[in-house]
Amino acid sequence: MSSNIKTHNATLVACAAAASLACVLLASNAYAGDQARTETVSYADLNLSTQAGAEKLYDRIHAAARRVCVLPGWLAAESACVRKAESEAVGKVNTPLLTAYYQKKTGSHPQPLTANR
Repeated sequence: MSSNIKTHNATLVACAAAASLACVLLASNAYAGDQARTETVSYADLNLSTQAGAEKLYDRIHAAARRVCVLPGWLAAESACVRKAESEAVGKVNTPLLTAYYQKKTGSHPQPLTANR
């Protein structure tokens, strides 16, 4: 019985540490003088192993993407920017429930995280 408690505690501590250290950096090329606009979305307070936590994080990502992608008079470009920012952020977080929720909401797959040189 104590081994289950230790395993559960270790998993909880690992998740808490990862969540507290991690944040999603939304970047978009907002067509504003080639200056990329970014916003950090914190999710240290969310439990991403629950559907409610994944949905709340998606809501935060979506709201941040809309804020950084504001392009007055450029609705099509703004929509493309929001989709790209959301996809990149969900790909960076890379948790099953968030990915599944994103796919359900958008019908798209998130962009995988890739290394650039």
